[in-house]
Amino acid sequence: MNTAARVRRINPSPSTAAAQRVRELKSQGLTILDLTVGEPDFDTSAHVKAAAIEAIEAGETKYTPVNGTSRLRAAIAGKLRARHGLTFTDAQITVGGGAKQVIFLALMATLDEGDEVIVPAPYWVSYPDMVRANDGTPVIVDCPEADGFKLTPERLGAAITERTRWVVLNTPGNPTGSAYTVGELRSLAQVLLDHPHVRVLTDEIYDEIWYGDEDIPSLAAVEPRLADRVFLTNGVSKTYAMTGWRLGYGVGPADLVTAINTLQSQTSSCPSSVSQAAAAAALTGPQDFVRDTVRVYRARRDATVKLINDVPRLSCTVPDGGFYLLVNCQGVIGQLTPEGHRIENDEDFARHLLDSGQVAVIHGAAYGAPGYFRISFATSTDVLTEACERIATACAALTSAPAAVPSV
Repeated sequence: MNTAARVRRINPSPSTAAAQRVRELKSQGLTILDLTVGEPDFDTSAHVKAAAIEAIEAGETKYTPVNGTSRLRAAIAGKLRARHGLTFTDAQITVGGGAKQVIFLALMATLDEGDEVIVPAPYWVSYPDMVRANDGTPVIVDCPEADGFKLTPERLGAAITERTRWVVLNTPGNPTGSAYTVGELRSLAQVLLDHPHVRVLTDEIYDEIWYGDEDIPSLAAVEPRLADRVFLTNGVSKTYAMTGWRLGYGVGPADLVTAINTLQSQTSSCPSSVSQAAAAAALTGPQDFVRDTVRVYRARRDATVKLINDVPRLSCTVPDGGFYLLVNCQGVIGQLTPEGHRIENDEDFARHLLDSGQVAVIHGAAYGAPGYFRISFATSTDVLTEACERIATACAALTSAPAAVPSV
């Protein structure tokens, strides 16, 4: 079968492939410590599940409006008003089958062949391929660890061209956990104000898995003059442990939302009615679950950061939010495994951890971060502790390659 060019331009998700490999190894009876999974290890709250059951029993199992039920839209608007002081009308809210679908449809609605999207690296694995699938060109901008893995005004300004349509800002970010401060967002906004043809897609899916003392800022609230150019995406998957419910949303300019809704009307029609009832309950109900799980994540983060930084030749910074560590493994590149294989790159090292220590991580190059690997600490402290011990053992087993003998 001949596939379309748009399909041939993209790659399967590395994180999905890693998860599948872990499942295969576990099916062979191996005890794999899986640090690849990008979802909470907690169950959805009881009151959220009860709302879904109530909706089923009440017969709320039919089509809903394309942009979601009025109750859910009101819940989204209320959440953003309380959290950021932002006001959105129904015409500015769209709801989809996960934030991922909403982002994809936003790109589909706005990109033509050759249009450019600025993607800061490290990036979530799907951004570049979603751009390519919609005929756009991802412009990858390297954001080194020395800059906190964050886009600077200078790099942003240098990357913008007349073909730039979007800048993607994922804050807190996957895979780094880095988040932009108010001051950093204002500095980026000053650049964007000089380029009125550029829109900003803010992916804020991890915004409440946040370890700061004050609420995390959002670009649309920090710089109101950009309000008609910012498309804010979020969802219930990470904050409320509802990944399988597939419910995300986007808010922004009414013309863009109308275009997204038009596309959705011809694809999935609307999100699940039952998931919408559950999401509304999550957004408007008790928030103890969020506070409790963030407290657990923080303890896991602190413990895992210390364990990794105690391993010779590995290091990591402390993430501001989310549940990932991006670990610098450049110190092991060039080393030899006990079998005599040379570690040429981060993918080789991730393979070494899996083969020798039965610890699954995702190599950094998948995120535009060669020389690093990603750990998810959305798992128990016991698993994290044992995994880090295995990682330390795997590193200790490496030896230096013999120096090359000069020819004479």
